Amino acid sequence: MKQLKNISLASLVVLLAVTAGCDKTKPYDLKTPEPQAHFVGGTNQTYSVLVNPAPAYVVRVGTTDVTNADRTVTINVSSPTGAAVGNQFTLGGLGAGNTVTIKAGKAIDSFTVTANYTSYTSGRKDTLVFTITEPSVKSALFLEKVNLSLRGPCFEGDVNATILNGLRGNYNNTRETFGAGAPYGPYQTVIPTATLTSLTTATIVVNNIWDNGWGPLTFNLDWTDPANRTATVVAQAAITGSNAGDLSATYAGQTVAVRPFAGQPGTFSACNSTFTLKMQLGVTGVGFFGSLYTVNMAR
Repeated sequence: MKQLKNISLASLVVLLAVTAGCDKTKPYDLKTPEPQAHFVGGTNQTYSVLVNPAPAYVVRVGTTDVTNADRTVTINVSSPTGAAVGNQFTLGGLGAGNTVTIKAGKAIDSFTVTANYTSYTSGRKDTLVFTITEPSVKSALFLEKVNLSLRGPCFEGDVNATILNGLRGNYNNTRETFGAGAPYGPYQTVIPTATLTSLTTATIVVNNIWDNGWGPLTFNLDWTDPANRTATVVAQAAITGSNAGDLSATYAGQTVAVRPFAGQPGTFSACNSTFTLKMQLGVTGVGFFGSLYTVNMAR
């Protein structure tokens, strides 16, 4: 009884009163959480507009509970990039005032966004912002907003580091012609590196051009004018591993030189991963042949 020695009589009376007032058999009032509305899926979503007509994109809206009555969720629609309903896109499945009705017994409903395909064939990109607003089922503290990015087909003028990186690798269907000679190929070339040098230019290194031991050649890519993309070889006075005897027996044992062919720029397609490389070949310290050398690279 050592622990009770210092407990006052008043304290003991209070303790007994509290104990007596606790009835485990009496049910307690439970507070039901207020229903809340939210979007379903990620905050950032992407709508790829790749075919004409573009299929509708579904945006789903949900509630945190299920009831026996219909609930209405109000959606605000905006676009920081200037996309306009009726021009770049249309909306479907929304009631008056941009509302979504979640039917009794259900927790999820949806509306649709349909892009105008022709608006996105030249590299246009848009963002639509959908936000749950009042009056409505109260917005949840999570997924109360969706940013929907609209993107068209691959655009040749929209080359970035990611797309450029995708150009690296093997090109197993490489074919070439030199002047009036017979076409050669297919054989494998490789792009080991591709590097941005500005917003609209880059360099690539290509291995195994000529398919006979040549060292790497470097090309400058330029898509400043997306309709007139160029791929220009960087001149080399002597290609390592080359033998000019492949061009003419007279120069066996000498190295091959390379430079751009005047008036004949090469081209490329970042969307299709293809290259048409045009060059003028010569003999180091001697001169250049008049024939055009063309290398077509494809996956």
